[in-house]
Amino acid sequence: MARFHAIAATSSAIRLLLENAAGRSGLANVTVELYQAEDLQKPVDAAKPKLGIYLYRVLLSTARRDRGLRVGPDGLTYPPSIPLDLHYLVTAWSPDPRTAHQMLGWAIRVIDDTPILPAALLNTYQAGVTVFAPDETVELVWAPLTLTDLYDIWQVSAQNQAPSASYVARMVKLD
Repeated sequence: MARFHAIAATSSAIRLLLENAAGRSGLANVTVELYQAEDLQKPVDAAKPKLGIYLYRVLLSTARRDRGLRVGPDGLTYPPSIPLDLHYLVTAWSPDPRTAHQMLGWAIRVIDDTPILPAALLNTYQAGVTVFAPDETVELVWAPLTLTDLYDIWQVSAQNQAPSASYVARMVKLD
């Protein structure tokens, strides 16, 4: 089960997935960055094409709530895992709208082609730290935003609304 680094490791894995794919797709000039709310409140330097990954919500997963004690391979009992759903917004930034639209379409294709993040990718977060067990994965699914959520996200931004896609990383079990 994933350690407390699981949220940061999942965010980094999504960034790395897109970064690696950009290099293979001839989009080496595209940078991929993790964002937080304060980054949206500053003017984005979009002189160079950029994809922003913004974790905007963390919820307890309602898909599965097994709250009983776990028994490890060593026979010891452990507290139950906390199943989380991590909600992300992937936003394309570019001075040229056609480039932004192409980047977003490309990012959607990459994520759709790799909807399951394996432990090997998730564990690249920090050298020498194993966050996820070898058999653990994180699933990325498309999750359209409601108009209220969309409004709330862009309300805090100093930017105008930009082309974006929203995803949920489901069942990230935190130990």
